[in-house]
Amino acid sequence: MAQIVRIDPQNPSPPTIARAAEIIRAGGLVAFPTETVYGLGADGLNPVAVARIFEAKERPSEDPLILHIADTDALPSLVRELPPLALELGRRFWPGPLTLVLPKKPVVPDIVTAGLPTVAVRMPAHPVALALIRAAGTPIAAPSANRFGRTSPTTAQHVWEDLGDRIDLILDAGPTSIGVESTVLDLTRPVPTILRPGGLSREALESVLGPVAVLARMERGPMPAPGLFPKHYAPRAELILLMGSPPGLHRSLREISHHYTAEGHCVGLLIAEEDRSAVADLPVEVVAVGPEDDLETVARNLYQALRTLDERDVSVIIARDFGSQGLGLAIRDRLMRAAGGRVISGE
Repeated sequence: MAQIVRIDPQNPSPPTIARAAEIIRAGGLVAFPTETVYGLGADGLNPVAVARIFEAKERPSEDPLILHIADTDALPSLVRELPPLALELGRRFWPGPLTLVLPKKPVVPDIVTAGLPTVAVRMPAHPVALALIRAAGTPIAAPSANRFGRTSPTTAQHVWEDLGDRIDLILDAGPTSIGVESTVLDLTRPVPTILRPGGLSREALESVLGPVAVLARMERGPMPAPGLFPKHYAPRAELILLMGSPPGLHRSLREISHHYTAEGHCVGLLIAEEDRSAVADLPVEVVAVGPEDDLETVARNLYQALRTLDERDVSVIIARDFGSQGLGLAIRDRLMRAAGGRVISGE
């Protein structure tokens, strides 16, 4: 059974970090905070330890992991080719919510990369994560610290609920600041390609790189990046993503809510603050994730909102879309996968 240990997010206790690092070096599993979500960490160069991640999460082997590093000096030991673009992106955006996909060296175990010749690497922007990586003295492989396919954890309590009986230690530094996973950028393709939208926007990348592609569909075989399964990030309740803008969106929110409540479902709505008045009279559970133009707040609250609606025992969640600009692209991606592709137009 994991122990939850509180740790200062800005000035992590050296003895606590040393204890967690020793668990990593011994082949154990430590859940730790990053700026995006909580990660489930193991020694990324120890295939036996990495296998424990897959076992604890019940994660399929074709879903690769991200290696977390604390300094760009670690890159040459992990990647076979280091293009100047990678170094420039690292200089601009690391530490931060950007993961780079690059050709791997043999030292990186195949279990980390789903057998692919590429490895995903990032430097997280959280003092606890960076201190743990440095103290462990090894890259830390870490997916989100939750059961596979479920809603990602943004607090230590979420980790405990999903994995408390399966891992060794949980470092609790409070809620994460971004709330959605990192952006995964593949630099091995002819055009730099976002495989998974995340906490760094496409617009920010294009300010450095010029045009950046976004993966349109998943290829067959092993996934080139984590988080690409059609059904992922999902609450227990059925989720429907509603696209569109007011007034059509508000009309559809009401119509779909009436349909499901008439069938006897307990309905939950995941909406913006501005939508409250349009649904105030409905017999539904409502969670507003923030103002529709404050996407940082929406992203930070997204997974907590899905968990809250599950806690309220809703059987259907109707979530509104927040567009595709900035963090909206990542929010849309998470909600579309949580819905398993079930999308309704509210126009």
